[in-house]
Amino acid sequence: MSSHTHGQSALGRIVNEIEETAIAVILGLMTLITFINVVLRYGFNTGLIWGLEAVTILFAWLVLFGISYAVKVTAHLGVDAVTTLVPATVRRAMALIAAVVCIVYAALLLKGAWDYWANFVNLPQTTGRWFPTGFEEMTRTSYRSWYEVVDIPMPEWLRFIEPWINEGEAYEKLPRFIPYAMLPFGAALLFFRFLQAGWRIWTGAQTSLIVSHEAEDAVEDVAHMNRED
Repeated sequence: MSSHTHGQSALGRIVNEIEETAIAVILGLMTLITFINVVLRYGFNTGLIWGLEAVTILFAWLVLFGISYAVKVTAHLGVDAVTTLVPATVRRAMALIAAVVCIVYAALLLKGAWDYWANFVNLPQTTGRWFPTGFEEMTRTSYRSWYEVVDIPMPEWLRFIEPWINEGEAYEKLPRFIPYAMLPFGAALLFFRFLQAGWRIWTGAQTSLIVSHEAEDAVEDVAHMNRED
């Protein structure tokens, strides 16, 4: 599958390395926790009771983070059977329309993600049915900062947040607003990446939001295996 990165400046390379490192760390943690749990279960008849929940959260983080990264490197698969049959000007117009639709979708997703996460950290939700028109007035009954996850214990080094968020009350488990924070972060990053992709299409630096000719690229990658020496 063909994909490419954008922004070859020093800052662009640094950001790219940070994103790829974050994805690798998440994958590594998922693998490590799963491996340890398997060894403990079959070797010592025990296990990490919080392992499954932790891996589930990490997998959700990986998906939300990976979506925007795939937009950045143009790695999302798509069908280009129609766009390859039309002239370049029509193809560009179709790509711009697709970019606008994706930007609107990402904006709606960002609003929903913020509204869902906000009350878990005692912040106001946005007003407006589709697009934010302001922030609602907070009431004490809307606070959900005391909600915890099911199994993951509260790390001791995070106790400093209890006076800020939970009125000094101690958490027994990890507060939900921490794993849920990836929702608005991932949606905001996706919105930003779609804006970037739309601008690249507008300026002619990019022709599509999806990776093209992935089948041909895959054939070319293995073609040398069928050649005679």
